[in-house]
Amino acid sequence: MIMVRVRSRDGLERVSIDNPNITISHLKTLIQNQLQIPIHNQTLSTNQNLLLAKSPPDLLKFTDMSNPDTLLSSLNISHGSLIFLAYEGQRTIAGPAVRPSGSFGRKMTIDDLIAKQMRVTRQENPHCDSVSFDRDCANAFQHYVNETLSFAVKRGGFMYGTVSEEGKVEVNFIYEPPQQGTEEILMLFRDSDEEKLLEAIAACLGMRRVGFIFTQTIMQDKRDCTLSHREVLQAAELHAESELKEWVTAVVKLEGKEDGGADVHFEAFQMSDMSIRLFKEGWFETEIGEDADPKLSKMKKDVVVGSKDVKEVDNDFFLVVVKILDHQGPLSSTFPIENRITQVTMRALRSHLDRAKNLPFVKRISDFHLLLFLAKFLDLSSDVPALAECVLTQTAVPEGYQLLIESMANT
Repeated sequence: MIMVRVRSRDGLERVSIDNPNITISHLKTLIQNQLQIPIHNQTLSTNQNLLLAKSPPDLLKFTDMSNPDTLLSSLNISHGSLIFLAYEGQRTIAGPAVRPSGSFGRKMTIDDLIAKQMRVTRQENPHCDSVSFDRDCANAFQHYVNETLSFAVKRGGFMYGTVSEEGKVEVNFIYEPPQQGTEEILMLFRDSDEEKLLEAIAACLGMRRVGFIFTQTIMQDKRDCTLSHREVLQAAELHAESELKEWVTAVVKLEGKEDGGADVHFEAFQMSDMSIRLFKEGWFETEIGEDADPKLSKMKKDVVVGSKDVKEVDNDFFLVVVKILDHQGPLSSTFPIENRITQVTMRALRSHLDRAKNLPFVKRISDFHLLLFLAKFLDLSSDVPALAECVLTQTAVPEGYQLLIESMANT
């Protein structure tokens, strides 16, 4: 059995497939059975831009999965692959499973009822002691969203670094995946091939994914809430996916000053254990109306807050504040960053090497974003680990690699 990930406007879901050698027609039937979306309402594609289509004519432009007789294997769709789904109409997403508490006919006691209640309380202490940002990588992120995007649309990235035995998180670089941001919504279009390179480089540098960072727009700042319901859902999803108890969620926003100016402000949180449990068990309502209060997360069933049964929970109940520090890490962040408005080219590599020509070559390539760019043209099993090892230990780069990189920059 294999599993295919399906991203739609409702978020990320999974479809189980018994036989990998099936057609698109069969896949649509499985989606209908498992996700309750009628076959005739489905449009599938491996192109993430499908989710940006605004009308039926726009949907017709996505033809790579339109032939019902096409085999999934011919599209390189296998276990863990991500496909995109657009559909018309509405649906009800299944809530958490409810299992009988005992044998058939057993009466529920007061103790049984209390035991079955989902009680939401504040979590006082985070699992991580603190989060420290490398000053260069934090500045590179905030400078782009402030100077280029003007905090008009949302932007996000995955934070990479280390976690100490004491639970101290250090962030040394931020990877920005392909994405589309609006004033209220941040859609990530994950690139599995790029993330494979990313994880390999991080592992060779002795680092791992430690959190998620995103911005809030100027329009959002006018609302009196720390995180919106959409942000809570996205943060909980990514935290749950990581399975790292020290996982950190960071927020960057503009805060107004009395003189009329504004400062860029960083905040850090952990999603509470309860919020992750509620997300994994499917308690969150994922259909969010335009008139919904952003300060509140809606539940599919009643939960207990204080002494009341409610279906709406203040988002602050799910947040645990984390102390922020800063440090100067081992990497620079001067090379152009991936998946931004301006595409990274070999000319950028040439310019970067020329700017740092007075430094030792290992210093010139000690930049994650440069390593990621090079990795797309080098061998992942030998070249990438060799260069990353030089960066990690700050030892001389072999002359052969220097000549190779210089020649690439001159193309």
